[in-house]
Amino acid sequence: MLFNSSDFLKFLLAFCLAYYLVRNRLRLRNLLVVFASYAFYGWWDWRFLGLIIISTLLDYLVGRGLGRTAQPGARRLLLAASVTGNLLILGFFKYYDFFAASLERILEMLGLRADLPSLGMVLPVGISFYTFQTMSYSFDVYRGVIPPTRDLAAFAAYVAFFPQLVAGPIERAHRLLPQFLTSRVITREMLAEGVWLFIRGMFKKVVIADSLAPIADAVFAASCPSAPAVLLGVMAFGLQIYCDFSGYSDIARGTAKFFGFNLMTNFDLPYLARSIRDFWHRWHISLSTWLRDYLYIPLGGNRRGPVRTLINIMFTMLLGGLWHGAAWHFVVWGAWHGLGLCAERVFPGTAPTSRRTLATDALRWMFTMLFVFYGWLLFRAASLEQAASMTLSLADWRITGWIWYGWMTAAVLGLFLCAVENPLTARICGRAAEGRVLGALLQGGMVLLIAALWSPGARPFIYFQF
Repeated sequence: MLFNSSDFLKFLLAFCLAYYLVRNRLRLRNLLVVFASYAFYGWWDWRFLGLIIISTLLDYLVGRGLGRTAQPGARRLLLAASVTGNLLILGFFKYYDFFAASLERILEMLGLRADLPSLGMVLPVGISFYTFQTMSYSFDVYRGVIPPTRDLAAFAAYVAFFPQLVAGPIERAHRLLPQFLTSRVITREMLAEGVWLFIRGMFKKVVIADSLAPIADAVFAASCPSAPAVLLGVMAFGLQIYCDFSGYSDIARGTAKFFGFNLMTNFDLPYLARSIRDFWHRWHISLSTWLRDYLYIPLGGNRRGPVRTLINIMFTMLLGGLWHGAAWHFVVWGAWHGLGLCAERVFPGTAPTSRRTLATDALRWMFTMLFVFYGWLLFRAASLEQAASMTLSLADWRITGWIWYGWMTAAVLGLFLCAVENPLTARICGRAAEGRVLGALLQGGMVLLIAALWSPGARPFIYFQF
């Protein structure tokens, strides 16, 4: 069930009515969240509900076990059970065919014949997101960050909470789980901010991202695009993926606020970053902090010397790239960002904290955006071969009429993005009482544009495939 579909709007209305009818009954509300979340997820394919249930029961039982023993060996075994079980499920459904095909190609290069079976499995929607979310609970209980919960309904609701189930943000148990263990107070301010986030997210998805998608699709489907076309396609995709993904996060946060929940902010104006490190502090924050806390730091972080630090950065970013998809161009995208982060470590003068002036800030921003947007070429390309071909096309500066039209469209939609992402707009529409009339007018205009561009055949969110 897609957020940008009439089915979801009907589902959300029905859930709101049921949720508000059972006020002051915490356990019944949590059970209602679990039931609704399973119905929401099963809308795609009910067979994959079993995977969520298995992951939920696995980490719930691991948490209970960790709460009953203080012996280091037993605790490590329990944590290993969580990690192994979850990663086996994720690896089988998401990566088996990728690794099997890659191994076949390697063996063929060595002159060896291989005929590994291909499963052709359909990727369960959102499996990477909820797997990381449920694993973080076991990590945090193991480290003593939170106590294990005995409330299975609350834990199941935490794992499967439908607003952020399939594309995040990837919540931590210490932030979200306690919200299911205590009664929620829904204030007028929460509802006002929720409405604004919901409208802004839908606007970014329906009006901006889905309008940019045909431009990016046309460029990346072209056989020999010229340099202006490549630049247009990459720019369109960079804006599209941001509006698509941050739009989802906005809708998720807004929907959660309707029911008294606060989800973490997943984006913080990443295209204003002045370094690669700064970009990752602003882009997909829930994933970048997850990788930092549960992979980079346990590997040693920056505590074991400069060489080991660079190795840890590269390894973390390679796995971060692979998390996005079972394809080599995602691995290369992760390596590209890993190299950028390593370069900033080796040459600390590139960091935005060193000797700031307006000119240096502008140069750092320009370099960072060139780096990030070339990364989007690697990310969006169907293969490494296409990425290489489009890179070589940057030497061809032929310009045709449709390219001018595409650039004009991208510019207008970019201005729309600047308008809805402006902190002043958020203040007027989401919080400030003195801006009620103006805020209502702004939100009403956005709703009209959403309605005008609403499509019965809703385009899925990009991150659903991860």
